[in-house]
Amino acid sequence: MTDDAQDRRYDVVVLGGGSGKNIAAELARAGRSVALVEDRLVGGECPYFACMPSKTLLHSARLGETWEHAVARRDEVTRRLDDAATAAQMAEAGVTVVRGRGRVVRPGVVEVEGAEYGYTDLVVATGSEPVRPPVEGIDEVPTWTSDEALTRPDLPRRLVVLGGGAVGCELTQIYAAFGSQVTLVEPAERLLASEAPFVGETLADALRRMGADLRLGVGATNAERTETGLRVRLSDGNHIDADRILIATGRRPRVADLGLETIGVRIDPERGISVDATCHAEMVSEATDGTNVWAAGDVTGVAPYTHTANYQAAVVVSNVLGKRREADYRAIPRAVYTTPSVYAVGVSPLAASGLELIAAGYDLSGTARAAVEDDDRGRVELYADRARGVLVGAAAVGLYAEEWMSEITLAIRAETPLRILTDVVHAFPTYGEAFEPALRELAEQL
Repeated sequence: MTDDAQDRRYDVVVLGGGSGKNIAAELARAGRSVALVEDRLVGGECPYFACMPSKTLLHSARLGETWEHAVARRDEVTRRLDDAATAAQMAEAGVTVVRGRGRVVRPGVVEVEGAEYGYTDLVVATGSEPVRPPVEGIDEVPTWTSDEALTRPDLPRRLVVLGGGAVGCELTQIYAAFGSQVTLVEPAERLLASEAPFVGETLADALRRMGADLRLGVGATNAERTETGLRVRLSDGNHIDADRILIATGRRPRVADLGLETIGVRIDPERGISVDATCHAEMVSEATDGTNVWAAGDVTGVAPYTHTANYQAAVVVSNVLGKRREADYRAIPRAVYTTPSVYAVGVSPLAASGLELIAAGYDLSGTARAAVEDDDRGRVELYADRARGVLVGAAAVGLYAEEWMSEITLAIRAETPLRILTDVVHAFPTYGEAFEPALRELAEQL
């Protein structure tokens, strides 16, 4: 290690300022010397380019605000992409913020913009990046990723959204609500294809009611410029004319050019960094140098949500401080903040291998709360392991589902017996009452 690197020696170097920000601050407060390396904005994707701007725009759409007011409010929530306050909070916690892209050059040393920083523990929290689909000509026409869509003031008159996952569905609703002519293209036969069938079907109906055109079961084959904008050709022979394409076809862990291979970290370009239950990075061999490597967030390829990243961050902090803690991913929520919202957790009925799964559901229209809200859309389904008599999964579509489904998340994580859940009393009138008939039906199937 060079003399300069010795001068910049830290107990912990953290690459990435999203969930890495939490890790850096907590370790610094615990007395460790910490450097946080970030080449974009301190705080990561969520507060500036993802969760916060999208949920703010969805909220404005529900309120019926104008596009101009919604954009102004979004920009206020995202601090106009200014991370000065967050960086100052890091400094107050005792963290050294290093601006630039970090790369491991040898065991125990990270290089940033030509300067070397030594470390004892390395934490990789570099997040993920959008995947561009293999559509011929797509690089020659106007496109946005979600990052760009959620930071620009433009409201396209005609928009094609590629992808029917959470991001594609949220952005489709946003732009349709504010008057864009939106066409969503998804090769799968349903939206949110990995979830229970009713989820995608109910959400599709809601998006169509807002005026969105859904092309399900077809893919985009090529794109080309036209005199009035662009044209997207589809695998079924049809085409769509638009002004812009919004790419929402997924993300991949950001692991390229980090130099992790020089210290033997096991990496898959599509799945990211393999980690064990302590969020310790798996190495190519036990004899490999640089074994004090941890990872958290999207870069691990595990349930790529901000709440997962924050959970893994807490696991990393505990283990770096020598307090062993293992992550348990059985009850990580999967939420889509459309209206109605989607919430799924635990096992999906489409991926319940090795379990004797029993299921029961209830339409939200059967609750008094639906009458109060004047909205009877939605349903909840619960999935249990017959052998153990506990819930292992659930899915719901309905107003505020991201709030009232937390009860089920706890039940799955705690493996609360069905006989106890059937004895829980819910306030009247609430959507939570929908659980009661479903739980009783499951108990009767045991």
